[in-house]
Amino acid sequence: MKSDSGKRAKESGVRDRRYSIRYPFAADAEMLELESGSRAKGVTSDLSLGGCFVCARRTLEVHARVRGTLRHGNKKVKMLAVVRVVIPQVGMGLEFLDIDPDSNETLLAWIENLRKSH
Repeated sequence: MKSDSGKRAKESGVRDRRYSIRYPFAADAEMLELESGSRAKGVTSDLSLGGCFVCARRTLEVHARVRGTLRHGNKKVKMLAVVRVVIPQVGMGLEFLDIDPDSNETLLAWIENLRKSH
């Protein structure tokens, strides 16, 4: 049986690199993997200025670059991101690489509202 201690170390390394506080937040998420054209959909479980975790049964590969859209209410955030962590049958952690200029204000407003409520 294969040990998962390497996996845990890899995930804890990702946690150590987080620079932004993550807040519980549910938004519909759609992702398009840029190289293969694969698509994935899910719902975020948390959000920060630097990324999010998307709960999805179908995940993409670690290091995959994705064009993504988060929708919450009548607002949306479009971004370029990279998959940093995959938990099979659970979801994936995304690190935002670039936020669409029109979306940045929306992301900042979401984070500010979450910060005030915690």
